[in-house]
Amino acid sequence: MMDDIDRIMEVMDAAFDPRWGEAWTHRQVSDSLAFPHTHYRLIGPDGEPATGRAAGFTLVRAMADEEELLLVAVAPAHRGAGLGRRLLGRVLADARGREASRVFLEMRANNPAERFYRLSGFEPIGRRPAYYHTPGGETIDAITFACDLKQALPAATGISR
Repeated sequence: MMDDIDRIMEVMDAAFDPRWGEAWTHRQVSDSLAFPHTHYRLIGPDGEPATGRAAGFTLVRAMADEEELLLVAVAPAHRGAGLGRRLLGRVLADARGREASRVFLEMRANNPAERFYRLSGFEPIGRRPAYYHTPGGETIDAITFACDLKQALPAATGISR
């Protein structure tokens, strides 16, 4: 049976387009999970916690009263079934349960997931010019987003106050 990091890597390898160079290595995932306040969640194709192969995952780091969504991915074969919404809703609910006030994430400026994050209650709060470097040598700005957990969350997250 695959261990959880291998299941994360399987989804990541399928979900992240190599032209952007965003996928983490096995070592990066493993090292991040060595910290006591880093959490992950694996979800199966049925939207429940994965017991076999995973269809998606999240990786989150908690710090003080804030959390950072480090990675979220749904394998292409399972997109369009609401798994991303379910994963993100769970991240926000878990953060609220740990009494976090905000959840942050950072993404490249041309990431089509921006609309999804905005619909889920995230607002842009900063920009880092030329932060990301693609394997092809292109530079792309990073946009930092935050979701205020003290506000009512949009219905798109699947959770409420």
